[in-house]
Amino acid sequence: MGVAGCGKTTVGKALAERLGWDFYDADDFHPPENIAKMTLGIPLTDADRAPWLTSLHDLISLALAQAQPGVLACSALKDLYRQQLLKGHDNVEIVFLTGSYDLIWSRLAAREDHYMKPHMLASQFEALEEPTDVWKLDASKPVQIILEEILAGRKQ
Repeated sequence: MGVAGCGKTTVGKALAERLGWDFYDADDFHPPENIAKMTLGIPLTDADRAPWLTSLHDLISLALAQAQPGVLACSALKDLYRQQLLKGHDNVEIVFLTGSYDLIWSRLAAREDHYMKPHMLASQFEALEEPTDVWKLDASKPVQIILEEILAGRKQ
């Protein structure tokens, strides 16, 4: 989890590949209306996110019920969102990738063909409610180092 551009997808894919698990990107589950709003630079509201979070919770529930572990890259910026995602699933862990505003801005500015534009980053940092009791890792580190920290079970 973390703001746009922190490396959720990159780290998530690498982790899933290393573990032999399925990988899911929460961005792929947004309804077209949400993508249209974000493409126009309009931040989503909690109401916009509600059906999206429900579908992600259902995905997690199904994967666990079928004993098919996976990695989900999801912003999950607010505590309420994380509660919705994990409801009834105490055995799911969260990795929180953190980085400075300048670092994340530079990553977003380098992206091409993504609906999340750099000017929307401020709203992400404003909405972010930093979680506790999670793996909090520095997104400025190389992906391989982040993977090693996760696999070593370093919870901060």
